[in-house]
Amino acid sequence: MTHELTALPLASSSSNSTASGGWWRDAVIYQVYVRSFADSDGDGVGDLRGVRERLPHLARLGVDAVWLTPFYVSPQADGGYDVADYRAVDPLFGNLADADDLVRAAHELNLRVIVDVVPNHTSERHPWFRAALADEPGARARYLFRPGRGADGAQPPNDWESVFGGP
Repeated sequence: MTHELTALPLASSSSNSTASGGWWRDAVIYQVYVRSFADSDGDGVGDLRGVRERLPHLARLGVDAVWLTPFYVSPQADGGYDVADYRAVDPLFGNLADADDLVRAAHELNLRVIVDVVPNHTSERHPWFRAALADEPGARARYLFRPGRGADGAQPPNDWESVFGGP
């Protein structure tokens, strides 16, 4: 069965809308790092159900919008910013039904939901990156590849150190 996250209209417009319609200009936006915000099932990892359960508290604080860090399927090498599938929820955080429930509950509380979309951070497991490595037509244009150094190009293209270790 295919399940898709859908946008739901807010119950009413935000109290922080401006004359120009830019609600975000004066909004209180609360960023939620899903992994550590609220753990609904006691496994030690925050999840979407946990976020949903805490929404009434955020609404009482006067929050206008909740900004969720990536919760997509990911190998989690970069805190979820290394996305392998933008269309699915990582099982670590729940499932698409949990995401739908969170959005619905937020809108019932007149909270907007901002989802952190990071299209420039695909994982090496993402189909686009795998297609680029396989040199499928047009796929390499999505990424910036540099030739390796050395006579045979076997050395890294630069000497920059990765924050994840190594070059």
